[in-house]
Amino acid sequence: MEIFNIKNLSFKYNKSPKSALEDINLKVNSGEFLLLIGQSGCGKTTLLKMLKKELTPLGEKSGEIFYKRKKIESLSKAESASKIGFITQDPNSQLVTDKVYSELAFGLESLGVNKENIRSKAAEFASYFGFSEMFERNTNSLSGGEKQLLNLASVMVMNPEVILLDEPISMLDPIFAVEFIHTLKRINEDFGTTVIIAEHHLSEVYRLCDKVVCLENGKITAYNSPKEISVDLKDKKIEKTLPAPVRVYNAADSELDCPLSVKEGREFLDKLDINNNYNSESEIKERDTILSVRNLWFRYEKSGKDILKDLSLNIKKGEIYALLGENGCGKSTLLNVLNGSLRAYKGKIKHNLKLSYLPQNPKNVFVKDTLEDDMKLISNSYKELLSEFELLDFLKTHPYDLSGGELQRAAICKVLLTKPDIILMDEATKGFDNYTKEKLGVILKSLTDRGITVLLVTHDLEFAASYADRCGLLFNGGITSEDVSRKFFLENMFYTTPAAKMAKGIIDGAVTVEDIIRCVNG
Repeated sequence: MEIFNIKNLSFKYNKSPKSALEDINLKVNSGEFLLLIGQSGCGKTTLLKMLKKELTPLGEKSGEIFYKRKKIESLSKAESASKIGFITQDPNSQLVTDKVYSELAFGLESLGVNKENIRSKAAEFASYFGFSEMFERNTNSLSGGEKQLLNLASVMVMNPEVILLDEPISMLDPIFAVEFIHTLKRINEDFGTTVIIAEHHLSEVYRLCDKVVCLENGKITAYNSPKEISVDLKDKKIEKTLPAPVRVYNAADSELDCPLSVKEGREFLDKLDINNNYNSESEIKERDTILSVRNLWFRYEKSGKDILKDLSLNIKKGEIYALLGENGCGKSTLLNVLNGSLRAYKGKIKHNLKLSYLPQNPKNVFVKDTLEDDMKLISNSYKELLSEFELLDFLKTHPYDLSGGELQRAAICKVLLTKPDIILMDEATKGFDNYTKEKLGVILKSLTDRGITVLLVTHDLEFAASYADRCGLLFNGGITSEDVSRKFFLENMFYTTPAAKMAKGIIDGAVTVEDIIRCVNG
């Protein structure tokens, strides 16, 4: 039975120069796990919001959406709230109470469920999601991954028939991201809940979904099973977003089955006649230290626990340094201490150059009503940079009306216009497809060639492997491991790339998809 039937749907935001969606026709069956992919700004978020009537944006709409053969506009507030759940990319944006148990109960209370049933359901789902031991904890004490799982649990406790998710793992560390996706698949299988998810990080979710929908410029350009659509998208721009095993398969021009997982990718490589040694020798430049941190200690409250503990770090001039670590380990805290927003109670920070900061929430960068006015605050020579990031069409657009990826790109442009000596970037690739990440990587490399230094906090291991000169792992308040990027990823088991896992023991020294492809193609 179909749960959604979308007929000839088109949509254009107010004051936007182009349509966000154009002639969308799509049927989603009950119990299906559907993945939406596409470049930043292709319409994924808009389409998801159109399926939840309370979130439908303002603008010009044509066409119809049916939920179980009823027009979506005709659903009551209670029906829409309980039957169609929605999870955003920011774990903090949906939390409305201060306790875990209150968060689980909130939706049921809003629906008028009696207290006895609320207690029963909250306890049941706390057990299912592993929240029993943190049932009475404050929600602000949870890590980002725990908050996102709580958001999912708070939706599931209302027994929805469908869950819509907009890049739910974009702000999660790699380990928690895998846990979240597998929890979502377990829900899909245990309860038959329909899942429709838009995501850029595809290494796990791609192989678990039933069907994939590819959007481009607001149109559906491909729709198929994961294996079939992998071939359909060969040599297309969006192919760069596909998981490592798929990209290697397409580059190999093989008649074997397309691998979707790391395990299948390793089996695929074993069947090929390839050079098993990637020449990973590279020149390591000697650089002067430009930012020095010595024995840094920080806590948010005088009687609270230390977030940073005796942390020391040297950042070199003209390098990209990627700082990795789990949600809540103190990466963003460190950036805020370095930029002066927070003050450490012990330790020394040495630098005397211009420093610019890109926060995790890019909305905090903007203060004007149009993108153009915001850029003019910094410099009049902004158009060339906006053109590089494909943002010239949005000069008259309010920054908050941009998609997540577009907003992030615009925030990066504004920071780059300040011409800093050191750039601190917190999750700069959030909401980016691989094509846009590549553009950003090239721009950052060009900046370092001019002596500009980048300290990058990221969960994006593939981006760090491709563009960072050095990587460090923050754990328990300090840097526990640090090395040149290739060596860092080769020596780790969990904090490493899918390509490195796929190539380990088969192609020595490979850590990126490009490394493997060079060996596959001789």
